[in-house]
Amino acid sequence: MKIESLSRLVGAAVTPRSRLGGSGPESLHRPNRPDRLPAHGGLSLRTWRRWSTAALLAVLVAVTGTLVGTGVAFAESNGGVRVMPLGDSITEGTQVPGGYRIGLWQRLAAGRYTTDFVGSQYNGPGNLGDHDHEGHPGWRIDQIDANINGWLRNSTPRTVLLHIGTNDVLQNYNVSGAPQRLSTLIDHITAAAPNADVFVATIIPLSNSGQEAAARNFNSAIPGIVQSKVNSGKRVHLVDMHSKLTTGDLIDGIHPTANGYDKMAAAWYAALQSVSGSIGQPGGTPSATPTASTNAIRGVASGRCLDVTGVSQTNGTQVQIWDCNGQSNQQWTTTSAGELRVYGNKCLDVNGASTADGASVIIWDCNGQANQQWRLNSDGSITAVGANKCLDAPNYSTANGVKLQIWSCNGQTNQRWTRV
Repeated sequence: MKIESLSRLVGAAVTPRSRLGGSGPESLHRPNRPDRLPAHGGLSLRTWRRWSTAALLAVLVAVTGTLVGTGVAFAESNGGVRVMPLGDSITEGTQVPGGYRIGLWQRLAAGRYTTDFVGSQYNGPGNLGDHDHEGHPGWRIDQIDANINGWLRNSTPRTVLLHIGTNDVLQNYNVSGAPQRLSTLIDHITAAAPNADVFVATIIPLSNSGQEAAARNFNSAIPGIVQSKVNSGKRVHLVDMHSKLTTGDLIDGIHPTANGYDKMAAAWYAALQSVSGSIGQPGGTPSATPTASTNAIRGVASGRCLDVTGVSQTNGTQVQIWDCNGQSNQQWTTTSAGELRVYGNKCLDVNGASTADGASVIIWDCNGQANQQWRLNSDGSITAVGANKCLDAPNYSTANGVKLQIWSCNGQTNQRWTRV
């Protein structure tokens, strides 16, 4: 079978994200058909597509040894700590597809860290275990900034690796204003993902002497920018990437060689290891979703708690918000399987395995299906994994007894929760 035929089959097996051109927003196109078979039984169509896609990708890798084509993400996930590689072509891996992400992934795997690279883009070789990223060739700081809120909302990273500014220099785009643009971008990241660790790198060297001088001038401002964020209580960290490479590590005067990218990987890995929780613990579980932790879950907007109506233990009972009272129907246990359990054997469940806006949220016997899997995100939102939508108090209501639903994630306070 020809490789392009395999590629078409892979493309047909998933519902891709589609970029609308330029630096514009990205949207998820959903098919006009249900994503799952009826509730609490049967094989998930979403799961079937994921399995079939994985099988086709495995064949493609076996034939070619690589997945080099840049494109929109297939959203690989292993349930680990969500790390977003963010930047331009150096993040994407121009000249060496996958770039520093190859060596970083291999170091994380060797160190027994469970991490999940996230982002709307996808490329790299077969020995890169997770191909998702947010690297956009040719993009400047302002173009990344124009899209960052949507990317963070869709990917909900626990950790962000930011290397950006090279194209501001190469395009001579108001270079004197680049440090302020970087500072603003960092502010937008920390506002949208306040619990994420953000690692900000100085940009790597450039072979052209004039451009290198501009790069050094830009880099000189970054330590002060990072320190100002730290002083404001933000989880921002400096990575001195420029000193790790020389122009001898560049394949074309701009992009690293394979060895140069590996030097970047080593620098990122050392920085991640120095910040507790940014990549979880070796052999452990993601810090964003602790195992067997029992808490009440309180709505940020309402100040009221996630509550099983009437203290009922009956399958299908709707979940609501109610004044926090410490009773058993408000005590939720997060598990390594991504469940939110109540009473020990009932799970928070999207009714009918629906993926539609407005689907009700109930309790049901725990069964391991995707409509009972939830992701607690760094911005306080709680994502229903099967639907990729957020736990939501309808119409921004804060009243006792409001029944909860899932809804497209939007970052509003009626979709934000704290564990207490």
